[in-house]
Amino acid sequence: MTVNGVKKEAAGGVSLAELLKQEGFEAGRVAVELNGEIVPKALYGETFLSETDKLEVVSFVGGG
Repeated sequence: MTVNGVKKEAAGGVSLAELLKQEGFEAGRVAVELNGEIVPKALYGETFLSETDKLEVVSFVGGG
């Protein structure tokens, strides 16, 4: 699969929530696009990934 343009060796069948955790993302502070579609945060745990998926993960950064 591809995460932010980088090929990753990840087993198919892992949930989006688990992948985010493995990659060091805080699920509450990101937006995820899976194969061109935004995934609602409520579905991260029940969205399962395949080896051919393309993910774009955008982290929110606070500041002032």
